[in-house]
Amino acid sequence: MENVLPPACDGVNLSLDELIYYKQHSVKWLPPAKSLWSQILGQHQSRQLGRGMDFSEVRQYQAGDDIRAIDWRVTARTGKPHTKLFSEEREKPIVLYLDLSASMFFGSQLMLKSVLMAHMASLITWLSVAQQDRVGAIIDTGTQLIELKPVARNKGALAIAQALVTHHNKQLQSPQTSNDSMNEGLHALARMCPKGSEIILLSDFVRLNHDASLMLRKLGQHNKVRLVQIYDPLEKGITNYRGTEQVSDKHTTRWLDFSSTKTRQGIESAFTQHQQQLTQLAHSLGMSFSTLSSDTALSQQLHGF
Repeated sequence: MENVLPPACDGVNLSLDELIYYKQHSVKWLPPAKSLWSQILGQHQSRQLGRGMDFSEVRQYQAGDDIRAIDWRVTARTGKPHTKLFSEEREKPIVLYLDLSASMFFGSQLMLKSVLMAHMASLITWLSVAQQDRVGAIIDTGTQLIELKPVARNKGALAIAQALVTHHNKQLQSPQTSNDSMNEGLHALARMCPKGSEIILLSDFVRLNHDASLMLRKLGQHNKVRLVQIYDPLEKGITNYRGTEQVSDKHTTRWLDFSSTKTRQGIESAFTQHQQQLTQLAHSLGMSFSTLSSDTALSQQLHGF
């Protein structure tokens, strides 16, 4: 299959059109087909399991009603017994952590990691809408946190798409040096998410240090969490380039000779070690872990989940 990006996508800039594209694309992943939804978030479509009860309304007491559900305030005010009615809680928020820090603005082939991340985020938000869930997000630019509280229907998905486009393109035009940890963003995520939320982190996890790992552990205690790592092939040492380039990690700057097999193997080794640490962390916390590569259109990677 040809590696085709969505219409209006150039792989660098982000547009609302290319994110709304995933609204129609998401239909194929809905039940009863084998859904991407279940593969990303576990058996989420089993909506009746593990749900709580939401207060619905009050009506006059009828014979057979549970006396424990009597609303004593309304009863006292009206002089007639009234009972509370409850409906099954069908919505649980889906909350995304979306990494727009400096390291995400890198791509050696088809697109920037940040663009692929936005595509995946958009697909998930439209699936959430189709599943009648509320969807919200924390967008972490590395210097700023944008909090979008979970909202139902199209409003939630559109708000996230618009915020992604705005802050992505702002970062492109005026790059900022990111802080060294995801910790602050994960704290914001914890404040936003009620217990039982579905949480998906889309990031390269370059800034996942010890403190952030501890925060991740706390998030996983009462929520279902999935990690989706976004990476570029060059980070694995995969490139046809054989020249010498100057690279920097904010702390040190050095020249890398990509014609050297030893150099490429060293890059691959560092990436593999990082990925193994992520995999082991996710496994120890009971979280699922997946990867996406920025050299391939999202539609061609979905079968890998």
